[in-house]
Amino acid sequence: MRVLEIGCGPGAALREVARRVAPRGHVLGIDRSARAIEQARVACAEELAAGTLSLRCMAVEELALLPAERKFHLAFALRVGALDGRHPELFERALTRVRAALSREGKLLVGDGAELRALRLR
Repeated sequence: MRVLEIGCGPGAALREVARRVAPRGHVLGIDRSARAIEQARVACAEELAAGTLSLRCMAVEELALLPAERKFHLAFALRVGALDGRHPELFERALTRVRAALSREGKLLVGDGAELRALRLR
């Protein structure tokens, strides 16, 4: 299973998901904050070394798969303003980018910290 965490912060959820999909799955964490990505690098050193996790510093509205990178089965975002309604001007652009990164059956879950809800993608 391939999982994308949008707005991974210092990597707490990312690390737990990586443990659950290991050894054959992969998790990518993205965050617009270079500081958060550096914190996640430290916190997730074991998973990075094992190859079950990778990190990229980017905003969701700039998300693009690398050449030959496989699409994701699941994406989730907790308290990401472009997807949770706090920055409506970024919503369509962010959703377009996530849609392009997900497999045809892929799901996007968005939450405000209390509960997750599936966003309709198609």
